[in-house]
Amino acid sequence: MPQYQAPTRDIEFILNELLSLQDHSDLSGFDEVNEELVSAVIDECGKFGRDVLAPLNKVGDEQGCVRNPDGSVKTPDGFKDAYGQFVENGWPLMNKPANMGGQNLPYIMSMATSEILSSANMAFGMYPGLTSGAYEALMAGGSDAQKATYGPNMASGAWAGTMNLTEPQCGTDLGLIKTKAVEQADGSYKITGQKIWISGGEQDLTENIIHLVLARIEGAPDGIKGISLFVVPKFIVNEDGSLGERNALSCGGLEEKMGIHGNATCVMNYDGATGWLVGEPHRGMRTMFVMMNEARLGVGLQALAQAELAYQNAADFAVNRLQSRSLQGPSAPDKPADPIIVHPDVRRMLMDQRAFIEGGRAFAYWTALHGDLEHKSTDPAVRQKAGDYMALLTPVIKAFLTDRGYKMVNEGLQVHGGSGFTREWGMEQIVRDCRITLIYEGTNGIQALDLVGRKLAADGGRAIFSFFAEIDDFIGTHDDNAELKVFLDGLREVKAQLVDGTQWLMKNGMSDFNNAAAASTDYLQLFGLTALSFMWARMAELALRKRGSDPFYDDKLITGRYFVARILPEGASHLVKLKTGAAPIMALADDRF
Repeated sequence: MPQYQAPTRDIEFILNELLSLQDHSDLSGFDEVNEELVSAVIDECGKFGRDVLAPLNKVGDEQGCVRNPDGSVKTPDGFKDAYGQFVENGWPLMNKPANMGGQNLPYIMSMATSEILSSANMAFGMYPGLTSGAYEALMAGGSDAQKATYGPNMASGAWAGTMNLTEPQCGTDLGLIKTKAVEQADGSYKITGQKIWISGGEQDLTENIIHLVLARIEGAPDGIKGISLFVVPKFIVNEDGSLGERNALSCGGLEEKMGIHGNATCVMNYDGATGWLVGEPHRGMRTMFVMMNEARLGVGLQALAQAELAYQNAADFAVNRLQSRSLQGPSAPDKPADPIIVHPDVRRMLMDQRAFIEGGRAFAYWTALHGDLEHKSTDPAVRQKAGDYMALLTPVIKAFLTDRGYKMVNEGLQVHGGSGFTREWGMEQIVRDCRITLIYEGTNGIQALDLVGRKLAADGGRAIFSFFAEIDDFIGTHDDNAELKVFLDGLREVKAQLVDGTQWLMKNGMSDFNNAAAASTDYLQLFGLTALSFMWARMAELALRKRGSDPFYDDKLITGRYFVARILPEGASHLVKLKTGAAPIMALADDRF
């Protein structure tokens, strides 16, 4: 069974040293953040992940969830008790505001703890993760009464939340939604329809589940512009806050999935269920995107977290597995064979994993910090830039981290050889669990289209040009640092490739939209490599100043140099491919496939 130990040293390095959260003490929620608090939170969450959640990971995979004859769902053994501990210890309240009973810590802190939860037990971590997203959507678009009715219990985790978008006939194209909403005399609506693939749609962890449901009001315009959002609780909440009658909704079945068996993925039937409009009619997607964007960041983090889990176990296996001899002579002459860590190809796989994980973690947390700045900074220019970055980088975080994260998980299995293909070692579960991250919350191809089709051109390209300028400023500031040269040269080169790709899209994408679509995935990959290169340059600059004080910094530089030498050159390949446009992709006739 895979073992997990939270990478607390690296997480604390990013939060305390690279991002210096304490430097934002003038902002709400940051005033109590210091190195001691960060370390205490991360250490405690690490213990919870290691001691409580990780032992349940295999249990959840083997048992899965069970739908009972009455439509209720039982989660795997131990999940309910673990969730109770999670809520009792106040983890869901960490970044919630004081008026909801929360601790008002920055969003980036919950990003870090979410990584730990996902590494320890991805299926379990989805329950509170989706609740957090549903809570944020209600806070963004709900009425004062709705916030008061549902907010405190969702914030604490006493009640769960879900996101109901997909239907049998529509996934990405939500304009095809058929679920209908009929207004009642008291202002409520009767919701009728079926939703599929609803994570946590029914479970035994919480006393109530607050469903956010997309539906079409009678007479609404066709397509995406006619969709409204409704809050539909499992149990109606009385005026005094107590739970009333059961709503007319049910779990019609559980999906038999490739992975994440410990999370209940439900078919939800709404049979005239009572719901209340959230926000304005026909503008439900605007509010739902609050939840979707948070979920997309969370999914990118899930893949990174699974890569971390795979790496830890692959590294441990490589150090202990004896197989053949080093090509340069025995490294362990007193043993029948050498540990496979001596073999360059094994080390290549481990270094690929490590370089991606550490760079991806910095990128994800850096992006999360901009989420805090967007909402909490008192400087309009800072808020605007942070909002631009959140919009621009969300599809990159989701798609790049999941594409690469899944590849790294497979590398972890490959290090195990035949052992990795068996259930005994648990690596195949990690591969199965991680695979969904490339699909849900918008497939990665959709994320790439969103990036090139919407995000690049928004506000005249303000976000991408700001990103380019920030990289240029960093390079200019440190250009005289000879020891940093290899990192700056790599960053300068890949940024130039990204500029070239951006200009090609501007010239060729508008004249033929298929060109933009054909180039989108390679462009997104090139963008992700540029972002990780920027993070590695920043981490290397810091490590160079602190090296010698702790082997951690020397290791960081070694890993960063590996990234520049072995991974960053992939950017040139992505640029060449994206500039071939649509012609070679579209040349074969449809009926020849």
